[in-house]
Amino acid sequence: MIRSLCFSLIFLMGSAGFLQGQDFFTRYVNSLLNDTSDISRPQFLIYPTLAYAPETSWEIGLSSLYVYYANRDSSNRLSEVNGFTFVTLENQYGLWFDHAVYTDKDKWFFLGRIRIQSFPLKYHGIGMDSPKEYLSLVDANQILIKERVLRELRKNLYFGLEADFQRMSSVSFNDSPEAPAFEMPLGNEGSNNLGLGLGLVYDDRHNVLNVRKGNFSELAFLKYAGALSTFDFSTVISDTRIFRPIGQSNVLAFQFLGQFNFGDVPFNQMALMGGDSMMRGYYLGRFRDRHQLASQVEYRMLPLPLGFTDRIGAAAFAGAATVFPDFSLASIHKVVWSAGGGLRFLLFPKKDIYTRFDVAFTQEGTGFYLFIGEAF
Repeated sequence: MIRSLCFSLIFLMGSAGFLQGQDFFTRYVNSLLNDTSDISRPQFLIYPTLAYAPETSWEIGLSSLYVYYANRDSSNRLSEVNGFTFVTLENQYGLWFDHAVYTDKDKWFFLGRIRIQSFPLKYHGIGMDSPKEYLSLVDANQILIKERVLRELRKNLYFGLEADFQRMSSVSFNDSPEAPAFEMPLGNEGSNNLGLGLGLVYDDRHNVLNVRKGNFSELAFLKYAGALSTFDFSTVISDTRIFRPIGQSNVLAFQFLGQFNFGDVPFNQMALMGGDSMMRGYYLGRFRDRHQLASQVEYRMLPLPLGFTDRIGAAAFAGAATVFPDFSLASIHKVVWSAGGGLRFLLFPKKDIYTRFDVAFTQEGTGFYLFIGEAF
């Protein structure tokens, strides 16, 4: 969902009049904005969100973030667990959890996410020639659980098991009155798919929410066997991220993403372009097909040399991507772009964690995003 209007920091930056006399809230906000605690101390943040999107109407939510070092040892990598829950005026709901957790000495790495939601999806069709106006608004109940359990083989190199479970039920395609007739995609009646596989990860980042220098590269294979799934297919994912410092406080970041699906792939598990990370500005799933190639570059100034404060930063980014059905030259015929910029606010100074507000522009419109931590 692209949030057209979002006031996620109201709780943190609320009016002085409201906070006056509210001792607990005053101390809470002060502890966040003027963090003087030991760097090794775990920190927990919770704040409300208010958002609007055409497919949901008004949305009211609650977000949280927990960051810590294993054994309170700052030589370990920073672990983060974040959650988000919401309800809308259209009686939709969702519960999300994401985590990147490292054990002591970074020997084990747990990386995953959970999504439980009843939420409309805009279905535009399949391929790069799908129409700008959506063909159908798909109502469905969804459960998505993805987990990687990785063990360090040698310094920064991890290998382990990956699992991905996706359930889509109570599926209803509500066609747009102006939409032309279209063929119903595979999985239109719902599906339960469990993928099991292996992952190889190189990761020398220290702070996953704001990487100043380092590399991350994942190569994963998942098999959704017919004995465990509604559909029989397999997926290969390649995700490489490179971060290089420029001067004392700036960072140049690159990401190269490939997703490749083989077999009978349901529409909800095709390679989906868009979202709040890669190809910002496009609705997640605006373009979908069997395969995707995407890349982006971002220049981060953290912080800006303003003189009066060292807690405000900025970023500029650009990306390009395509989806395609096979590897013939005729299939890879169209590439779309995304570009934009945003402001940053240093939320946890000791742990170097920023809140980002991004505005992204595409050939089809504009997207707004407000999150804690960088996009990648």
